[in-house]
Amino acid sequence: MRRRDFIALVGTASAWPTLSRAQQRSTPVIGFLHSGSAAPAAKNVDAFRQALRDTGYIEGQNVAIEYRWAENRYEHLPALAADLVGRRVSVIVACGVTNGALAAKQLTSTIPIIFVIGSDPIASGLVPSLNSRSGNVTGTTFFGGHLGPKRLELLHELAPTVKSVALLVNPDNTNIMRTELVYVTEAARTRGMRFQAAYARNDQDLETAFAALAQDRVGAVILATEALFNNRIELIVSLAAQHAIPTMYFLRDFIVAGGLISYGASITDNYRQAGNYTGRILKGTKPYDLPVVRPTKFDLIINLKAAQALGLTVPRSFLALANEVIE
Repeated sequence: MRRRDFIALVGTASAWPTLSRAQQRSTPVIGFLHSGSAAPAAKNVDAFRQALRDTGYIEGQNVAIEYRWAENRYEHLPALAADLVGRRVSVIVACGVTNGALAAKQLTSTIPIIFVIGSDPIASGLVPSLNSRSGNVTGTTFFGGHLGPKRLELLHELAPTVKSVALLVNPDNTNIMRTELVYVTEAARTRGMRFQAAYARNDQDLETAFAALAQDRVGAVILATEALFNNRIELIVSLAAQHAIPTMYFLRDFIVAGGLISYGASITDNYRQAGNYTGRILKGTKPYDLPVVRPTKFDLIINLKAAQALGLTVPRSFLALANEVIE
């Protein structure tokens, strides 16, 4: 082989890795950051991927998704966010508690960030307004914390003899501590009800909390809008039944599992909206051109079997208010 041909061959071979990297980079990568675990979030993630598919992006074909799960260890979220930023993903989708989206925002002002949260994104500092015209952050919220007083109202209407109520919260969720806890405390005081907070970070804490509430003869419990609790549906419903405490939930899934009553928006719809926003951003839309989406529909769902087990008589007027009655 002539020297000139050999040099040309070596030059071509050395370019292969660069060409390969260029081809890989042509496929956008979504960084999917979640405060919880994969299995409980499967239905919501499926809704996200389907909405993404509807915009023309199919995982494994023309888009890749890097998943990072905090497994309800919120202190891990900053490191997981830093990993995704370091990989220079095309967009970060931060789901669950606000901590993940906040961590990502502190790390980058250029990578678009889409959040799916239950708290107020303005109060938490994620966005200056719901129609922000600047920045790299947008998303969807179901404003769970603001519904605390309404949940207390509905629970008290269903169980009017109840004189005391507790809000079960995860103390690691600082946004819920600042909003929902404050709102429910004031709502209970206004109604002349005895109020207390109960705290849980894990399964053992949940068992301890319900046992203590039963011992204190607390009349009812409201479950804070918390990603950790969404991952513990069966356990929480069984504990509420075991200790015969009327409990208000924030998701239909709890009622399907045997819980008493829930009031809130569909979290799955929020994930679907996030998938749509992700696809639009990958096509070139700027985050600040996409307003923060908040729900306009809230569903009241009641389980008559659970009410009967607790000795509660559900008024016909209350049933008329319900969007769904599970028998």
